[in-house]
Amino acid sequence: MPTFGYDRAVPAQPFHHGNLRAVLLDRAQAVLRERGIDALSLRELAREAGVSHGAPRNHFADRAALLDALAERGFLRLADDMREAAGRWPDDYASALRAAGSAYVSFAVRDSALLDLMFAAKMDHPSEAVHGAAERLFATLTGIMTMGVDAGAFGAEDVGRLSLVLAAIVQGIAALVSSRRITAAQAETVIDDAITLFLDGAAARR
Repeated sequence: MPTFGYDRAVPAQPFHHGNLRAVLLDRAQAVLRERGIDALSLRELAREAGVSHGAPRNHFADRAALLDALAERGFLRLADDMREAAGRWPDDYASALRAAGSAYVSFAVRDSALLDLMFAAKMDHPSEAVHGAAERLFATLTGIMTMGVDAGAFGAEDVGRLSLVLAAIVQGIAALVSSRRITAAQAETVIDDAITLFLDGAAARR
């Protein structure tokens, strides 16, 4: 008996109705990584996700809202990466600091365009969500630095100042890699040397 095609397999959908926002953000991050920020558009993301061109607007009012959401998620993921990396070395502060720095550089190498977007969004009238996510990243960095107080590496009064110094160090190394002035493998050696000098300098000031 003919079935008129009703028994044909239905193509698997790339998402369930409730997670379209996450699917769009995943795809947007991939586009940002592969083709840059100018290639991002809600209409193109809708086409690639297989939904109507108006569907993304249920989650993002416009392209600016999409960029803010990407920046927010980037800050949160970077904070998680650094915290998890440092947490693997609860009894070795130098190794914890190196691991956190390495996590930052790895993120920057993998998603340099996203990192640029994150800090641009933070500087240019940030939304409350972006501001909160950026604060979480800095709080994570401060928390890692506070581990150094417990380890006797420096005093509590130095945490704020040294947190900024550490941020400058890891961002500088990340910039060297993303501009291809050094390789990712070389960056690991630079991180090791930078953290050693950082801790030696902090100890010398005590």
